[in-house]
Amino acid sequence: VSFPWQKREISNFDYLMYLNTLAGRSYNDYMQYPVFPWVLADYHSETLNLTNPHTFRDLSKPMGAQTVERKHKFIQRYNEVEKNLSAQCHYCTHYSSAIIVASYLVRMEPFTQTFCSLQGGNFDVADRMFHSVKSTWESASRDNMSDVRELIPEFFYLPEFLTNANHFELGCMQDGTVLGDVQLPPWADGDPYKFILLHRQALESDYVSAHLHRWIDLIFGYKQHGSAAVEAVNTYHPYFYGDKMDLNNVKDPLIKSTILGFISNFGQIPKQV
Repeated sequence: VSFPWQKREISNFDYLMYLNTLAGRSYNDYMQYPVFPWVLADYHSETLNLTNPHTFRDLSKPMGAQTVERKHKFIQRYNEVEKNLSAQCHYCTHYSSAIIVASYLVRMEPFTQTFCSLQGGNFDVADRMFHSVKSTWESASRDNMSDVRELIPEFFYLPEFLTNANHFELGCMQDGTVLGDVQLPPWADGDPYKFILLHRQALESDYVSAHLHRWIDLIFGYKQHGSAAVEAVNTYHPYFYGDKMDLNNVKDPLIKSTILGFISNFGQIPKQV
């Protein structure tokens, strides 16, 4: 049996939204917001070549395993089970959470207020704010061991979230850069509309269409947990697997509230589809 998506009768974007909906994720809940993949690895070229496989992120691997060095560090963490961790896992942070969603959309209301309330009433330190697509990719794919974030659907259709049209004072980075519009890759020519257009073309490209099922296996499918997840370097702290935890059996109210708080603040694995 071949499905409409396999026959290319629906777009990759629509299929991902469909899977997110099936997995209980929606725009109504920052804690279970639709999750979309990083699809590109090229944020430095003057022009974007969608026929070159090296332009793209490896969709068969989670963000924590995009480089060999980083992958080995997470495997080492899994094998060592550091003393301050209560459970064996590769990642203690999640690829989608309320704060990640609000940080991406911080230049637009009502997300500005949401972000500030999650931060205790203020914007974050400027250097930690979402200010550059390239530096966010480098952090999530290579540089920052506590950052394995993926994307949100807006990266593929909403140019407005990339501009500081409301002129919020987002602060100044240590190198003196004043935060304003999001810095775009050279191939976008500083134009948010061009960025969205090319980014959507990348999502619908032949390369992504041929490999997207591998990412779906990691996020929504059989590589989500169990031995397949261990093998794929794709295991998260047990608290992230909300539907796998029977909170009714947790008698200690303090532990129960800790688990619920953890899930609320740090993210949740989608329901398996």
